[in-house]
Amino acid sequence: MSQPDFSHDGIRTARGTAFRYLFMLCALLSILTTVAIILTLLIDAVDFFAQVSLVDFLTGTRWSPTNEPIAFGVLPLISGTLVITIGSALVALPIGLLTAIYLSEYASDRQRAYLKPALEVLAGVPTVVYGYFALVYVTPAIDTILPVDLSTFNALSASIMVGIMIIPMVSSISEDAMSAVPDSLRQASYGLGATKFTVSTSVVVPAALSGIFSSFILALSRAIGETMIVAIAAGQTPRMIDLTDPAGMFLDSIQPMTSAMVQIGTGDIVGQGPAYKSLFAVGLTLFVITFVMNLISELVASRYREVYR
Repeated sequence: MSQPDFSHDGIRTARGTAFRYLFMLCALLSILTTVAIILTLLIDAVDFFAQVSLVDFLTGTRWSPTNEPIAFGVLPLISGTLVITIGSALVALPIGLLTAIYLSEYASDRQRAYLKPALEVLAGVPTVVYGYFALVYVTPAIDTILPVDLSTFNALSASIMVGIMIIPMVSSISEDAMSAVPDSLRQASYGLGATKFTVSTSVVVPAALSGIFSSFILALSRAIGETMIVAIAAGQTPRMIDLTDPAGMFLDSIQPMTSAMVQIGTGDIVGQGPAYKSLFAVGLTLFVITFVMNLISELVASRYREVYR
């Protein structure tokens, strides 16, 4: 009876240890990169707030970092970001959810194999293409179809294209959450005489609600951080939301936070002045908003996650 050969055990152990430390290094690199970004934002933002009041920054209603009179109120930029986020949500959330329901409950395996990859191609389109498409094609089409006075640079076309861009995120994550719902729940509902529509909307969707809500939050976080589409199509006019005519905000030029950062970063501004430092203050504000949204997503997902055995 031959004896087992353990001559290569040391080599396998050394190789396994090497890969272990390699994977650990990759994980640490990701963490260190995130920490470095946060520290960079914090250091320069602190320098900015040493020159500009934090209260004035957070409550000011005028943003003009380069033109007299100088003002660093971030509320107009937050308003512009909010308009884009609401508009894109009105496009992406219902279409993405309905698409996910179809892929999960109605489409055959063959249809799903073609439709889902085709839908996710939208996520691979460069955002600069979306931006120029909104400016060159969507805006003239809306101006022709709708009886409105639409500016060349406007929030409506930018919101539509941002919404289209984040549809794959909503549909893919929601469809994965629905597919994870056990078939026993579906079969039990069918056994009680429920239709496919009732099963889809009253059984599957509520059972996958935590995953669906997470997809919504992640998609909206992506919309908040979008840069190229809004920089090209939405314009560079910071303005507050007119509560007497909120729909009118979509017809005019606005400036979200990301667009303001692009304008500051590419402009002819002194590197150590408050105008340049305001870039990091706006970036830190944007980071805090998206961080809070992702934190809410995690809390909701953990609170309402269904565990099936």
